[in-house]
Amino acid sequence: MSTYDVVVIGGGPGGYNAAIKAGQLGLKVACVEGRETLGGTCLNVGCMPSKALLHASELYEAATGGEFATLGIEVKPRLDLAQMMKQKADSVAGLTKGIEFLFRKHKAEWIKGWGRIDGPGRVVVTAADGSQQVLEAKDIVIATGSEPTPLPGVEIDNRRILDSTGALSLEEVPKHLVVIGAGVIGLELGSVWRRLGAEVTVVEFLDRICPGLDGETAKTLQRSLGKQGMKFKLGAKVTGAVASAKGVTLSLEPVAGGAAETLEADYVLVAIGRRPYTQGLGLETVGLRTDKRGMLDNQKHQSGVPGVWVIGDVTSGPMLAHKAEDEAIACIERIAGKAAEVNYGLIPSVIYTRPEVASVGKSEEQLKEEGRAYKVGKFPFTANSRAKINHETEGFVKVIADERTDEVLGVHLIGPSVSEMIGEYCVAMEFSASAEDIALTCHPHPTRSEALRQAAMDVHGEAMQM
Repeated sequence: MSTYDVVVIGGGPGGYNAAIKAGQLGLKVACVEGRETLGGTCLNVGCMPSKALLHASELYEAATGGEFATLGIEVKPRLDLAQMMKQKADSVAGLTKGIEFLFRKHKAEWIKGWGRIDGPGRVVVTAADGSQQVLEAKDIVIATGSEPTPLPGVEIDNRRILDSTGALSLEEVPKHLVVIGAGVIGLELGSVWRRLGAEVTVVEFLDRICPGLDGETAKTLQRSLGKQGMKFKLGAKVTGAVASAKGVTLSLEPVAGGAAETLEADYVLVAIGRRPYTQGLGLETVGLRTDKRGMLDNQKHQSGVPGVWVIGDVTSGPMLAHKAEDEAIACIERIAGKAAEVNYGLIPSVIYTRPEVASVGKSEEQLKEEGRAYKVGKFPFTANSRAKINHETEGFVKVIADERTDEVLGVHLIGPSVSEMIGEYCVAMEFSASAEDIALTCHPHPTRSEALRQAAMDVHGEAMQM
């Protein structure tokens, strides 16, 4: 039996950051992870490999779709899908090895195996060979993440009917890929394969894409993806799927009622969301229960049981890696007796399509529901000099500010590299900045970031470059 100050169950963005922070604070910490590599879904089969394919497919389309020719670069590209997958795997391997280095640097121990709670202060770890060891700790952090949500009537085999993991490792470009679910995962992976030559149809139960996203921004994104060749069937329900050696036949029904139809594809991606991974954790041994969605409740990262903490996708809030990281830091600091908070109102979200989408704070729809008076400033990338030079003018910056105080309440960006720009407004809003504060701040020229300033100016009708 080994004794620790903290045992973390799960080695994803929540778990590995919790372990590193605990080591930094001088706590004796172990992180239990059964994968062959650290990093969880995000690094191994999620955020990182998808970004590798998004980047590669964007360059391929630039070379084949005329963008290079416009710039005066003549090339004759050939898709080497095996090499594209290899460079993805190499990048992921480098990142996971980096986490192992950080564990060694901060004296966080990786216990390889699958962990389950076995009563207060006890975690049993089962290794790949079936052997077990018992860990004791004053505090246990549950950071086991999430898994793809299944769709009744559609059985995932990762041969023809894929989850997000399967869609990252196809050995051929689909002729016709049907994506079930118009959320972040479905749109990102759908756009990868569309750029590589697949016909892509997105089927969504709701009458819009990206629920929760600012409505105007979501409509702009759908219009852009549609112009790129992605097809949408909104307000449609998938009732069944029959897979064969060569393809899949999907059965669809309109949500509002009407005639059923079938849709033929050689591959189907099920991307209707994710659910907490809480099965087999021994929660009952300490009196913990999940809600009907499988989530664990928390109060400032503490479960209802002393000494058991909960962070990341297994609990409430957006299922985002950076949210899990923030919770990991705050959780461990609270365990160490420090004051710590997570500002859930300012967790940014990003969709890494092209154009990218990034947002933080409230949407217009939310503010209308609250009855809060606001003003809006907008600035299109068509009027931004750097975007025009780079031939990437699609999209806009939208700043929403309180009508009375001018405090920035929400920011919604769609356009080039906006994932890198949203952080400016995250910082500004943490300090309760006004739109005028941003409007008075000098931004470098020529950069896309000037659009952030111009939109803030437009809150007061003073944008100068449109």
